[in-house]
Amino acid sequence: MTPDTLHKFLAAIVASPSPYTALDRQYVENRIYALIGDGATQQATGEDPIDLVNALVATAIDHHKINDTPSEREILEAQLMDLMTPLPSALNRGFWDRYQISPSAATDWFYQLSRANNYIKTRNIARNVVFDAQTAAGKLEITINLSKPEKDPKAIAAARNQPKTGYPLDQLCMTNEGYLGRLGYPARSNHRIVRLTLGGETWGFQYSPYAYFTEHAIFLSQEHRPMKIDQHAFTNLLEIVRQFPTYFVGSNADLPIVGGSMLSHDHYQGGKHTFPMMQAPLDREFDLDVPGVTAGVVQWPMTDLRLRGAKPENLVNAAVKIMAHWVDYSDESVDVRAYTDGTRHHTITPIAYRDGKDFVLDLVLRDNQTSDQYPDGIFHPHQDVQHIKKENIGLIEVMGRAILPARLKAEMAEVTKYLVGQPNQMAEMHRDWADQLKQTHQITPDNVTTILHQAIGDVFARVLADAGVFKRDAQGQAALDRFLSQLV
Repeated sequence: MTPDTLHKFLAAIVASPSPYTALDRQYVENRIYALIGDGATQQATGEDPIDLVNALVATAIDHHKINDTPSEREILEAQLMDLMTPLPSALNRGFWDRYQISPSAATDWFYQLSRANNYIKTRNIARNVVFDAQTAAGKLEITINLSKPEKDPKAIAAARNQPKTGYPLDQLCMTNEGYLGRLGYPARSNHRIVRLTLGGETWGFQYSPYAYFTEHAIFLSQEHRPMKIDQHAFTNLLEIVRQFPTYFVGSNADLPIVGGSMLSHDHYQGGKHTFPMMQAPLDREFDLDVPGVTAGVVQWPMTDLRLRGAKPENLVNAAVKIMAHWVDYSDESVDVRAYTDGTRHHTITPIAYRDGKDFVLDLVLRDNQTSDQYPDGIFHPHQDVQHIKKENIGLIEVMGRAILPARLKAEMAEVTKYLVGQPNQMAEMHRDWADQLKQTHQITPDNVTTILHQAIGDVFARVLADAGVFKRDAQGQAALDRFLSQLV
Protein backbone atom coordinates (compact mmCIF):
# COMPACT_ATOMS: atom_id res chain seq x y z
CA MET A 1 0.00 0.00 0.00
CA THR A 2 1.21 3.47 -0.85
CA PRO A 3 -0.22 6.97 -1.13
CA ASP A 4 1.73 7.57 -4.38
CA THR A 5 -1.26 6.69 -6.55
CA LEU A 6 -3.38 9.42 -4.99
CA HIS A 7 -0.59 12.00 -5.24
CA LYS A 8 0.03 11.16 -8.90
CA PHE A 9 -3.66 11.50 -9.65
CA LEU A 10 -3.79 14.85 -7.86
CA ALA A 11 -0.89 16.04 -10.02
CA ALA A 12 -2.76 14.87 -13.14
CA ILE A 13 -5.85 16.80 -12.07
CA VAL A 14 -3.92 20.02 -11.50
CA ALA A 15 -2.18 19.61 -14.91
CA SER A 16 -5.46 18.89 -16.73
CA PRO A 17 -7.97 21.47 -18.07
CA SER A 18 -10.02 20.91 -14.90
CA PRO A 19 -11.12 23.91 -12.79
CA TYR A 20 -8.60 23.00 -10.07
CA THR A 21 -5.17 24.54 -9.45
CA ALA A 22 -2.35 23.75 -7.05
CA LEU A 23 -4.11 25.85 -4.41
CA ASP A 24 -7.08 23.46 -4.56
CA ARG A 25 -4.96 20.37 -4.00
CA GLN A 26 -5.94 19.69 -0.38
CA TYR A 27 -9.62 20.25 -1.14
CA VAL A 28 -9.53 17.82 -4.07
CA GLU A 29 -7.59 15.25 -2.04
CA ASN A 30 -10.34 15.24 0.58
CA ARG A 31 -12.98 14.92 -2.14
CA ILE A 32 -11.19 11.82 -3.39
CA TYR A 33 -10.94 10.38 0.13
CA ALA A 34 -14.67 10.92 0.49
CA LEU A 35 -15.17 8.72 -2.58
CA ILE A 36 -12.60 5.99 -1.89
CA GLY A 37 -12.29 6.02 1.88
CA ASP A 38 -9.48 7.22 4.13
CA GLY A 39 -6.16 5.45 4.29
CA ALA A 40 -3.50 4.09 1.99
CA THR A 41 -4.25 3.56 -1.69
CA GLN A 42 -3.35 0.65 -3.93
CA GLN A 43 -0.35 0.85 -6.22
CA ALA A 44 -1.25 1.67 -9.84
CA THR A 45 -0.01 -0.59 -12.62
CA GLY A 46 0.86 2.38 -14.87
CA GLU A 47 1.19 6.15 -15.01
CA ASP A 48 -1.83 7.00 -17.19
CA PRO A 49 -4.83 8.60 -15.44
CA ILE A 50 -6.96 5.53 -16.14
CA ASP A 51 -4.35 3.34 -14.43
CA LEU A 52 -4.39 5.64 -11.41
CA VAL A 53 -8.19 5.68 -11.33
CA ASN A 54 -8.38 1.89 -11.57
CA ALA A 55 -6.15 1.67 -8.48
CA LEU A 56 -8.33 4.20 -6.64
CA VAL A 57 -11.47 2.24 -7.53
CA ALA A 58 -9.81 -0.93 -6.21
CA THR A 59 -8.97 1.00 -3.04
CA ALA A 60 -12.63 2.00 -2.64
CA ILE A 61 -13.57 -1.68 -2.83
CA ASP A 62 -10.95 -2.53 -0.18
CA HIS A 63 -12.37 0.24 2.02
CA HIS A 64 -15.94 -1.02 1.49
CA LYS A 65 -17.00 2.28 -0.08
CA ILE A 66 -18.43 0.44 -3.10
CA ASN A 67 -19.24 -3.14 -3.98
CA ASP A 68 -17.12 -4.91 -6.58
CA THR A 69 -19.71 -4.79 -9.38
CA PRO A 70 -19.34 -3.38 -12.92
CA SER A 71 -22.00 -0.73 -12.32
CA GLU A 72 -20.51 0.61 -9.09
CA ARG A 73 -16.98 0.54 -10.49
CA GLU A 74 -18.10 2.47 -13.58
CA ILE A 75 -19.92 5.10 -11.51
CA LEU A 76 -16.92 5.72 -9.25
CA GLU A 77 -14.50 5.76 -12.19
CA ALA A 78 -16.57 8.47 -13.89
CA GLN A 79 -16.77 10.49 -10.65
CA LEU A 80 -12.99 10.43 -10.30
CA MET A 81 -12.44 11.29 -13.98
CA ASP A 82 -14.90 14.16 -13.58
CA LEU A 83 -12.29 15.83 -11.35
CA MET A 84 -10.02 16.04 -14.43
CA THR A 85 -12.73 17.51 -16.65
CA PRO A 86 -13.63 21.18 -17.21
CA LEU A 87 -17.07 22.38 -16.24
CA PRO A 88 -19.48 22.51 -19.22
CA SER A 89 -19.23 26.30 -19.42
CA ALA A 90 -15.41 26.21 -19.46
CA LEU A 91 -15.36 23.38 -21.97
CA ASN A 92 -17.67 25.25 -24.35
CA ARG A 93 -15.61 28.40 -23.98
CA GLY A 94 -12.40 26.46 -24.66
CA PHE A 95 -13.91 24.74 -27.70
CA TRP A 96 -15.20 27.88 -29.38
CA ASP A 97 -12.05 29.87 -28.56
CA ARG A 98 -10.06 27.22 -30.42
CA TYR A 99 -12.61 27.17 -33.23
CA GLN A 100 -11.54 30.73 -34.03
CA ILE A 101 -8.12 29.28 -34.85
CA SER A 102 -9.63 26.48 -36.93
CA PRO A 103 -12.45 23.92 -36.67
CA SER A 104 -9.83 21.17 -36.45
CA ALA A 105 -8.10 22.89 -33.52
CA ALA A 106 -11.40 22.78 -31.63
CA THR A 107 -12.33 19.19 -32.47
CA ASP A 108 -8.77 17.94 -31.84
CA TRP A 109 -8.81 19.51 -28.37
CA PHE A 110 -12.26 18.17 -27.47
CA TYR A 111 -11.43 14.71 -28.82
CA GLN A 112 -8.17 14.45 -26.87
CA LEU A 113 -9.88 15.68 -23.71
CA SER A 114 -12.63 13.06 -24.12
CA ARG A 115 -9.96 10.38 -24.45
CA ALA A 116 -7.88 11.68 -21.53
CA ASN A 117 -10.80 11.63 -19.10
CA ASN A 118 -11.82 8.17 -20.35
CA TYR A 119 -15.24 9.25 -21.59
CA ILE A 120 -14.07 7.64 -24.83
CA LYS A 121 -13.24 4.11 -23.65
CA THR A 122 -9.98 3.75 -25.54
CA ARG A 123 -8.91 0.52 -23.87
CA ASN A 124 -12.28 -1.09 -24.48
CA ILE A 125 -12.22 0.02 -28.11
CA ALA A 126 -8.76 -1.52 -28.56
CA ARG A 127 -10.32 -4.95 -27.95
CA ASN A 128 -12.34 -4.76 -31.18
CA VAL A 129 -11.35 -7.04 -34.04
CA VAL A 130 -10.78 -4.88 -37.14
CA PHE A 131 -9.70 -5.87 -40.65
CA ASP A 132 -10.34 -5.01 -44.31
CA ALA A 133 -11.61 -7.36 -47.00
CA GLN A 134 -11.42 -6.91 -50.76
CA THR A 135 -14.76 -8.08 -52.15
CA ALA A 136 -16.83 -7.89 -55.32
CA ALA A 137 -18.25 -4.67 -53.86
CA GLY A 138 -14.75 -3.24 -53.36
CA LYS A 139 -12.83 -2.83 -50.12
CA LEU A 140 -15.03 -3.25 -47.04
CA GLU A 141 -14.16 -2.62 -43.39
CA ILE A 142 -15.02 -5.37 -40.90
CA THR A 143 -15.23 -4.91 -37.14
CA ILE A 144 -16.30 -7.34 -34.44
CA ASN A 145 -17.51 -5.08 -31.66
CA LEU A 146 -16.01 -6.09 -28.31
CA SER A 147 -15.80 -2.62 -26.77
CA LYS A 148 -19.10 -2.46 -24.93
CA PRO A 149 -18.92 -4.34 -21.62
CA GLU A 150 -21.15 -7.35 -21.12
CA LYS A 151 -24.32 -6.57 -19.23
CA ASP A 152 -24.03 -7.36 -15.52
CA PRO A 153 -26.74 -9.94 -14.67
CA LYS A 154 -26.81 -8.82 -11.03
CA ALA A 155 -27.27 -5.20 -12.09
CA ILE A 156 -30.07 -6.18 -14.48
CA ALA A 157 -31.83 -8.09 -11.73
CA ALA A 158 -31.35 -5.28 -9.20
CA ALA A 159 -32.51 -2.66 -11.69
CA ARG A 160 -35.91 -4.34 -11.88
CA ASN A 161 -36.43 -3.37 -8.25
CA GLN A 162 -35.33 0.22 -8.74
CA PRO A 163 -38.03 2.91 -8.99
CA LYS A 164 -38.62 4.02 -12.59
CA THR A 165 -37.53 7.66 -12.77
CA GLY A 166 -37.70 8.33 -16.52
CA TYR A 167 -34.67 10.55 -16.09
CA PRO A 168 -32.78 10.95 -18.33
CA LEU A 169 -35.35 10.07 -20.98
CA ASP A 170 -32.70 8.26 -23.03
CA GLN A 171 -28.93 8.08 -23.41
CA LEU A 172 -28.89 10.89 -26.01
CA CYS A 173 -30.65 13.56 -23.97
CA MET A 174 -28.56 16.50 -22.78
CA THR A 175 -29.67 15.69 -19.25
CA ASN A 176 -27.01 12.94 -19.33
CA GLU A 177 -24.26 15.55 -18.95
CA GLY A 178 -22.83 14.97 -15.46
CA TYR A 179 -25.43 12.30 -14.55
CA LEU A 180 -24.14 9.96 -11.83
CA GLY A 181 -25.53 6.77 -13.35
CA ARG A 182 -27.41 3.92 -11.73
CA LEU A 183 -27.92 0.17 -12.02
CA GLY A 184 -28.57 -0.57 -15.65
CA TYR A 185 -27.83 3.00 -16.79
CA PRO A 186 -24.35 4.28 -17.69
CA ALA A 187 -22.33 6.68 -15.55
CA ARG A 188 -21.93 10.11 -17.13
CA SER A 189 -20.21 12.26 -14.45
CA ASN A 190 -17.32 12.96 -16.87
CA HIS A 191 -19.58 13.54 -19.89
CA ARG A 192 -19.49 16.94 -21.62
CA ILE A 193 -21.45 18.35 -24.57
CA VAL A 194 -20.51 21.23 -26.87
CA ARG A 195 -23.49 23.43 -27.74
CA LEU A 196 -24.01 24.68 -31.29
CA THR A 197 -26.84 26.15 -33.34
CA LEU A 198 -28.46 24.33 -36.25
CA GLY A 199 -31.48 25.73 -38.05
CA GLY A 200 -32.13 28.19 -35.23
CA GLU A 201 -32.18 25.39 -32.62
CA THR A 202 -29.73 24.34 -29.92
CA TRP A 203 -27.95 21.08 -30.65
CA GLY A 204 -25.21 19.20 -28.85
CA PHE A 205 -21.94 17.73 -30.10
CA GLN A 206 -20.22 14.93 -28.21
CA TYR A 207 -18.12 11.86 -28.90
CA SER A 208 -19.29 8.27 -28.72
CA PRO A 209 -17.94 6.41 -25.65
CA TYR A 210 -17.51 3.20 -27.67
CA ALA A 211 -16.33 4.65 -30.98
CA TYR A 212 -16.93 2.56 -34.10
CA PHE A 213 -14.54 4.66 -36.22
CA THR A 214 -12.09 7.58 -36.03
CA GLU A 215 -13.39 10.51 -33.93
CA HIS A 216 -16.89 8.99 -33.84
CA ALA A 217 -19.07 11.99 -32.97
CA ILE A 218 -22.75 12.39 -32.18
CA PHE A 219 -24.83 15.50 -32.90
CA LEU A 220 -28.06 15.53 -30.88
CA SER A 221 -31.09 17.74 -30.65
CA GLN A 222 -31.70 19.51 -27.35
CA GLU A 223 -35.38 18.69 -27.82
CA HIS A 224 -36.35 15.08 -27.19
CA ARG A 225 -38.22 14.22 -30.41
CA PRO A 226 -38.25 11.35 -32.91
CA MET A 227 -35.82 11.24 -35.82
CA LYS A 228 -37.16 12.47 -39.14
CA ILE A 229 -35.57 12.62 -42.58
CA ASP A 230 -36.82 15.77 -44.27
CA GLN A 231 -35.65 19.15 -45.57
CA HIS A 232 -34.68 20.19 -42.04
CA ALA A 233 -32.42 17.13 -41.69
CA PHE A 234 -30.71 17.69 -45.05
CA THR A 235 -30.11 21.34 -44.13
CA ASN A 236 -28.68 20.40 -40.72
CA LEU A 237 -26.28 17.81 -42.15
CA LEU A 238 -24.86 20.23 -44.68
CA GLU A 239 -24.60 22.97 -42.06
CA ILE A 240 -22.59 20.62 -39.81
CA VAL A 241 -20.04 19.90 -42.55
CA ARG A 242 -19.91 23.62 -43.30
CA GLN A 243 -18.97 24.25 -39.67
CA PHE A 244 -16.70 21.16 -39.45
CA PRO A 245 -15.26 20.65 -42.95
CA THR A 246 -12.95 17.76 -41.98
CA TYR A 247 -15.87 15.67 -40.69
CA PHE A 248 -18.55 13.69 -42.48
CA VAL A 249 -22.01 13.49 -40.91
CA GLY A 250 -24.98 11.27 -41.63
CA SER A 251 -28.29 10.16 -40.22
CA ASN A 252 -29.79 6.77 -39.70
CA ALA A 253 -33.06 6.28 -41.53
CA ASP A 254 -36.20 7.16 -39.61
CA LEU A 255 -38.11 3.87 -39.99
CA PRO A 256 -37.78 0.55 -38.13
CA ILE A 257 -35.75 -2.30 -39.72
CA VAL A 258 -33.77 0.11 -41.92
CA GLY A 259 -33.12 2.64 -39.14
CA GLY A 260 -30.86 2.76 -36.12
CA SER A 261 -31.43 1.64 -32.55
CA MET A 262 -32.49 5.03 -31.14
CA LEU A 263 -35.25 6.43 -33.35
CA SER A 264 -36.87 8.26 -30.43
CA HIS A 265 -34.23 11.03 -30.25
CA ASP A 266 -33.28 13.19 -33.23
CA HIS A 267 -29.53 12.82 -33.78
CA TYR A 268 -26.78 12.34 -36.36
CA GLN A 269 -23.40 10.60 -36.36
CA GLY A 270 -20.18 11.89 -37.86
CA GLY A 271 -16.44 11.96 -37.52
CA LYS A 272 -13.08 12.02 -39.25
CA HIS A 273 -13.30 8.82 -41.26
CA THR A 274 -13.47 8.13 -44.99
CA PHE A 275 -15.72 5.12 -45.54
CA PRO A 276 -15.55 2.77 -48.53
CA MET A 277 -18.82 4.07 -49.97
CA MET A 278 -17.50 7.64 -49.95
CA GLN A 279 -14.59 6.47 -52.12
CA ALA A 280 -16.75 4.51 -54.56
CA PRO A 281 -16.94 6.04 -58.06
CA LEU A 282 -20.03 6.98 -60.03
CA ASP A 283 -21.54 4.40 -62.31
CA ARG A 284 -23.41 7.01 -64.34
CA GLU A 285 -24.82 10.50 -64.04
CA PHE A 286 -28.47 11.49 -64.28
CA ASP A 287 -30.33 14.75 -64.76
CA LEU A 288 -32.17 16.30 -61.81
CA ASP A 289 -32.78 19.70 -63.40
CA VAL A 290 -31.60 21.48 -60.22
CA PRO A 291 -29.21 24.36 -60.96
CA GLY A 292 -25.74 24.00 -59.47
CA VAL A 293 -26.10 20.29 -58.71
CA THR A 294 -24.60 17.28 -60.46
CA ALA A 295 -26.11 13.89 -59.67
CA GLY A 296 -24.95 10.32 -60.23
CA VAL A 297 -25.50 6.69 -59.28
CA VAL A 298 -22.69 5.30 -57.11
CA GLN A 299 -21.14 1.90 -57.85
CA TRP A 300 -22.25 0.38 -54.56
CA PRO A 301 -24.34 -2.65 -53.50
CA MET A 302 -26.96 -0.37 -51.99
CA THR A 303 -28.76 2.29 -54.05
CA ASP A 304 -26.75 5.44 -53.44
CA LEU A 305 -27.53 8.66 -55.33
CA ARG A 306 -24.70 11.19 -55.01
CA LEU A 307 -25.34 14.93 -55.23
CA ARG A 308 -22.52 17.43 -55.57
CA GLY A 309 -22.43 21.23 -55.63
CA ALA A 310 -20.83 24.36 -54.25
CA LYS A 311 -23.96 25.67 -52.50
CA PRO A 312 -25.65 23.64 -49.74
CA GLU A 313 -29.08 25.15 -50.46
CA ASN A 314 -29.00 23.70 -53.98
CA LEU A 315 -28.21 20.25 -52.62
CA VAL A 316 -31.08 20.55 -50.14
CA ASN A 317 -33.48 21.36 -52.99
CA ALA A 318 -32.26 18.34 -54.94
CA ALA A 319 -32.49 16.04 -51.90
CA VAL A 320 -36.05 17.17 -51.14
CA LYS A 321 -37.00 16.47 -54.76
CA ILE A 322 -35.63 12.91 -54.59
CA MET A 323 -37.14 12.26 -51.16
CA ALA A 324 -40.60 13.48 -52.18
CA HIS A 325 -40.63 11.17 -55.20
CA TRP A 326 -39.16 8.17 -53.38
CA VAL A 327 -41.62 8.27 -50.49
CA ASP A 328 -44.55 7.58 -52.86
CA TYR A 329 -42.77 5.48 -55.50
CA SER A 330 -43.60 1.85 -56.20
CA ASP A 331 -42.38 -0.69 -58.74
CA GLU A 332 -43.93 -4.11 -58.23
CA SER A 333 -41.52 -5.70 -60.73
CA VAL A 334 -38.69 -5.35 -58.18
CA ASP A 335 -40.75 -5.61 -54.95
CA VAL A 336 -40.56 -1.87 -54.30
CA ARG A 337 -43.74 -0.68 -52.59
CA ALA A 338 -44.19 2.72 -50.98
CA TYR A 339 -47.13 1.66 -48.82
CA THR A 340 -48.90 -1.52 -47.72
CA ASP A 341 -52.13 -1.22 -45.76
CA GLY A 342 -51.46 2.48 -45.30
CA THR A 343 -48.01 1.95 -43.73
CA ARG A 344 -45.15 3.98 -45.24
CA HIS A 345 -42.06 1.97 -46.19
CA HIS A 346 -39.72 4.42 -47.92
CA THR A 347 -37.11 6.74 -46.50
CA ILE A 348 -33.46 7.70 -47.03
CA THR A 349 -30.14 7.32 -45.21
CA PRO A 350 -28.33 10.63 -45.97
CA ILE A 351 -24.59 11.31 -45.60
CA ALA A 352 -22.91 14.72 -46.06
CA TYR A 353 -19.22 15.54 -46.47
CA ARG A 354 -16.84 17.92 -48.22
CA ASP A 355 -14.67 17.36 -51.28
CA GLY A 356 -12.52 20.44 -51.69
CA LYS A 357 -14.87 23.38 -52.16
CA ASP A 358 -17.78 21.12 -53.07
CA PHE A 359 -20.42 19.78 -50.72
CA VAL A 360 -21.42 16.16 -51.30
CA LEU A 361 -24.69 14.57 -50.20
CA ASP A 362 -25.12 10.81 -50.60
CA LEU A 363 -28.74 9.62 -50.46
CA VAL A 364 -29.18 5.87 -49.92
CA LEU A 365 -32.71 4.70 -50.73
CA ARG A 366 -34.31 2.47 -48.06
CA ASP A 367 -37.41 0.24 -48.00
CA ASN A 368 -38.50 -1.50 -44.80
CA GLN A 369 -41.10 -3.96 -46.11
CA THR A 370 -41.40 -7.48 -44.80
CA SER A 371 -42.93 -10.55 -46.44
CA ASP A 372 -43.70 -14.17 -45.70
CA GLN A 373 -40.46 -15.14 -47.43
CA TYR A 374 -38.44 -12.42 -45.66
CA PRO A 375 -40.11 -11.76 -42.30
CA ASP A 376 -37.10 -9.79 -41.04
CA GLY A 377 -37.18 -7.49 -44.06
CA ILE A 378 -37.17 -7.83 -47.83
CA PHE A 379 -34.25 -5.38 -47.99
CA HIS A 380 -32.50 -6.70 -44.89
CA PRO A 381 -29.87 -9.43 -44.42
CA HIS A 382 -31.53 -12.62 -45.61
CA GLN A 383 -31.68 -15.74 -43.49
CA ASP A 384 -28.69 -17.49 -45.08
CA VAL A 385 -26.27 -14.74 -43.97
CA GLN A 386 -27.79 -14.07 -40.54
CA HIS A 387 -25.33 -16.47 -38.91
CA ILE A 388 -22.88 -13.58 -39.40
CA LYS A 389 -25.11 -10.48 -39.41
CA LYS A 390 -28.81 -10.33 -38.57
CA GLU A 391 -29.05 -6.86 -37.01
CA ASN A 392 -30.33 -3.74 -38.79
CA ILE A 393 -28.16 -2.19 -41.49
CA GLY A 394 -27.71 1.31 -40.13
CA LEU A 395 -25.72 4.34 -41.18
CA ILE A 396 -22.25 2.91 -40.52
CA GLU A 397 -22.90 -0.39 -42.30
CA VAL A 398 -24.50 1.44 -45.24
CA MET A 399 -21.14 3.16 -45.83
CA GLY A 400 -19.20 -0.11 -45.84
CA ARG A 401 -18.06 -0.71 -42.25
CA ALA A 402 -19.54 -3.84 -40.70
CA ILE A 403 -20.41 -3.71 -37.01
CA LEU A 404 -20.59 -7.40 -36.19
CA PRO A 405 -21.72 -8.83 -32.83
CA ALA A 406 -19.24 -9.81 -30.14
CA ARG A 407 -20.40 -13.45 -30.27
CA LEU A 408 -18.50 -13.87 -33.54
CA LYS A 409 -15.05 -13.75 -31.95
CA ALA A 410 -15.57 -16.98 -30.03
CA GLU A 411 -17.66 -18.51 -32.81
CA MET A 412 -15.01 -17.82 -35.46
CA ALA A 413 -12.37 -19.41 -33.24
CA GLU A 414 -14.41 -22.62 -33.34
CA VAL A 415 -14.96 -22.29 -37.10
CA THR A 416 -11.18 -21.96 -37.49
CA LYS A 417 -10.66 -25.22 -35.61
CA TYR A 418 -13.25 -26.93 -37.78
CA LEU A 419 -11.65 -25.70 -41.00
CA VAL A 420 -8.23 -27.11 -40.05
CA GLY A 421 -9.62 -30.40 -38.73
CA GLN A 422 -9.16 -29.78 -35.01
CA PRO A 423 -11.65 -30.74 -32.26
CA ASN A 424 -14.18 -27.95 -32.01
CA GLN A 425 -17.55 -26.79 -30.75
CA MET A 426 -18.62 -24.90 -33.89
CA ALA A 427 -22.19 -23.62 -33.84
CA GLU A 428 -24.42 -25.58 -36.21
CA MET A 429 -25.60 -22.38 -37.92
CA HIS A 430 -22.09 -21.93 -39.40
CA ARG A 431 -21.79 -25.49 -40.80
CA ASP A 432 -23.05 -25.01 -44.36
CA TRP A 433 -20.90 -21.92 -44.77
CA ALA A 434 -17.83 -23.60 -43.30
CA ASP A 435 -18.33 -26.70 -45.48
CA GLN A 436 -18.49 -24.52 -48.57
CA LEU A 437 -15.20 -22.87 -47.56
CA LYS A 438 -13.63 -26.32 -47.20
CA GLN A 439 -14.80 -27.27 -50.68
CA THR A 440 -13.54 -24.12 -52.39
CA HIS A 441 -10.19 -23.55 -50.64
CA GLN A 442 -7.05 -25.46 -49.74
CA ILE A 443 -7.03 -24.50 -46.06
CA THR A 444 -3.97 -24.77 -43.84
CA PRO A 445 -3.17 -23.40 -40.36
CA ASP A 446 -1.10 -20.70 -42.08
CA ASN A 447 -3.85 -19.36 -44.36
CA VAL A 448 -7.04 -20.12 -42.45
CA THR A 449 -7.30 -16.65 -40.85
CA THR A 450 -6.88 -14.91 -44.20
CA ILE A 451 -9.50 -17.14 -45.82
CA LEU A 452 -11.92 -16.65 -42.94
CA HIS A 453 -11.54 -12.86 -42.96
CA GLN A 454 -12.13 -12.80 -46.71
CA ALA A 455 -15.20 -15.01 -46.31
CA ILE A 456 -16.65 -12.70 -43.64
CA GLY A 457 -16.06 -9.76 -45.98
CA ASP A 458 -17.86 -11.58 -48.78
CA VAL A 459 -20.81 -12.22 -46.48
CA PHE A 460 -20.93 -8.53 -45.58
CA ALA A 461 -20.94 -7.64 -49.28
CA ARG A 462 -23.95 -9.94 -49.65
CA VAL A 463 -25.59 -8.28 -46.64
CA LEU A 464 -25.27 -4.89 -48.35
CA ALA A 465 -26.64 -6.34 -51.59
CA ASP A 466 -29.64 -7.75 -49.68
CA ALA A 467 -30.28 -4.27 -48.25
CA GLY A 468 -30.01 -2.64 -51.70
CA VAL A 469 -33.36 -1.53 -53.06
CA PHE A 470 -32.51 -1.54 -56.77
CA LYS A 471 -30.19 -4.52 -57.26
CA ARG A 472 -26.93 -4.24 -59.20
CA ASP A 473 -28.21 -6.49 -61.99
CA ALA A 474 -29.84 -5.64 -65.32
CA GLN A 475 -33.38 -5.80 -63.96
CA GLY A 476 -32.59 -3.72 -60.88
CA GLN A 477 -30.68 -1.03 -62.76
CA ALA A 478 -33.38 -0.76 -65.41
CA ALA A 479 -35.87 -0.24 -62.58
CA LEU A 480 -33.60 2.41 -61.06
CA ASP A 481 -33.41 4.21 -64.43
CA ARG A 482 -37.22 4.28 -64.55
CA PHE A 483 -37.24 5.91 -61.12
CA LEU A 484 -34.59 8.45 -62.08
CA SER A 485 -36.32 9.35 -65.35
CA GLN A 486 -39.34 10.57 -63.41
CA LEU A 487 -37.31 13.01 -61.31
CA VAL A 488 -36.89 15.60 -64.07
